[in-house]
Amino acid sequence: MVAVLMLISGCGREKIKLEPTDESIPVITSTVNAADPNSSVQLVKGFHKIEYNTWRWTMGRFVVALQPPPERKQRRVELVLKFTIPESVINQVKSTTVSMLVQNTPIVKQAYNVAGSYTLKGDVPQTLLGDEAVNVECIVDPYLAAGLVDARELGVVFLSAGFEAK
Repeated sequence: MVAVLMLISGCGREKIKLEPTDESIPVITSTVNAADPNSSVQLVKGFHKIEYNTWRWTMGRFVVALQPPPERKQRRVELVLKFTIPESVINQVKSTTVSMLVQNTPIVKQAYNVAGSYTLKGDVPQTLLGDEAVNVECIVDPYLAAGLVDARELGVVFLSAGFEAK
């Protein structure tokens, strides 16, 4: 009992510092940037950890959740993916195709046989966009299987993805 009282009285001398915490519900936006830590909640699957506070490697299949833009009913909506295909990938696969699907519906597919930075764009039909966030699936085919160049499965270097009202 005495030890408890001493402990309690000893604790009374410490000042408690209150610090605010962010307990807000994450907001799903129409654009996801690999460098933005707030966007990580929208990286649904197929992503490796952020590197150099700038980009992330993807796996062969990756999914992002995007909120359709408010202007979707009045304007055309374009899905935009920004990524890089490093030489280490092209040297192994020689040519790869990147496809994007919204609600399991193909939007655009493009083949690449040169390393570099790319922007892939495709129009999204209004019928695929409602008021709720949608999953955008991206497929890299072929991709590098784990163990060829890295211990991880590697698709492309992801920079950003988003909907743009045009």
